[in-house]
Amino acid sequence: MGNTSKRRLVIISIMAAIAAIHIFRLGSTLDGALFDLYYGYFSDLIMPFAGYFLLCAAEGQFPFLRQWQVKAAIAFLAPAIAETCQYFGIPVLGSTFDGFDYLAYALGVAIAVLLDRQIFSRYLNFWNIEKGEKQGIPIS
Repeated sequence: MGNTSKRRLVIISIMAAIAAIHIFRLGSTLDGALFDLYYGYFSDLIMPFAGYFLLCAAEGQFPFLRQWQVKAAIAFLAPAIAETCQYFGIPVLGSTFDGFDYLAYALGVAIAVLLDRQIFSRYLNFWNIEKGEKQGIPIS
């Protein structure tokens, strides 16, 4: 199995875990303020997180995505633009503006970047495409 296949397997696992959290409605086990916090902001946090890793899956086809800053900007700006549209009464991915959503988007992207740059790139020897290319390891 090549490096790209291993990376995709990790990314598919992340997406499957996120889907399972939503399908099995894990937030329904919470009470009070935690219940409100989960249903108010969990998706706002996890969707940019997922978006960042979907962009990681596309690095092989789009080399400009190999820079974490580019992936982070795209993963943050896409929902932030939708939220700004909601502020102006344009329903994009929802219709209710909440300024705290921007914070959730930023936090989701920050967690994804930390996982990518500090955990995966250090402990998964196949994760870093640039490192693999420099060592002569095929990326597909």
